[in-house]
Amino acid sequence: MKYQRIIRVSLIATMALAISGVVVAQEQDQSAKTAVAAKKGGRDPFKKYEPPVRGKSMTKLDAPTIQTRIERYRAQKAAAAAAHVQPPKPTTALLLNEMQVTGIFRTPRGWAAMMEATPIKLSYVVYPGETFFDGQLVAIEENRVVFRRDVVWADGRREKTVEIKPLRKPTPAEDMAAKAAPANAPAPDAAKPGTPEK
Repeated sequence: MKYQRIIRVSLIATMALAISGVVVAQEQDQSAKTAVAAKKGGRDPFKKYEPPVRGKSMTKLDAPTIQTRIERYRAQKAAAAAAHVQPPKPTTALLLNEMQVTGIFRTPRGWAAMMEATPIKLSYVVYPGETFFDGQLVAIEENRVVFRRDVVWADGRREKTVEIKPLRKPTPAEDMAAKAAPANAPAPDAAKPGTPEK
């Protein structure tokens, strides 16, 4: 009887220790998960929601100047040449709001767009998947192009938005020049050079 009592007491003590060990482990696990969530910028699911404070964290980071981006592109291009790998495309130095769609056409590779970089007055042929400084060309349709813009906030958050750029309408001067061009072309009945006249 005495041994049974000792065994019961020892079993109860062992069970109590095991249960308290499980509870402590669960509490430590929960506090570790909360710490990891706080490190990752996630929200603690047990904490009451607080809306973000307006101020510095709600401002967008400004892009560097065009000269700074061009210098960075040249350095990347030189590094790629030294490493014998394909250099980045020049569009990686340009912002989406610096680009105008001047033409859309079909090629053997699929749809392509002619884009003009307004600050440097150069044109590029681009295809879907082409990257820019602050986004990527996602799709080309018959009269517009679709971009995915990456917005970086001051607090480090990244946000992706969709931006659609329509095909640029020709200015009246360009329209008149296009109509006048066929009138300046030689007439089809004109004699070819090197043939005798009658």
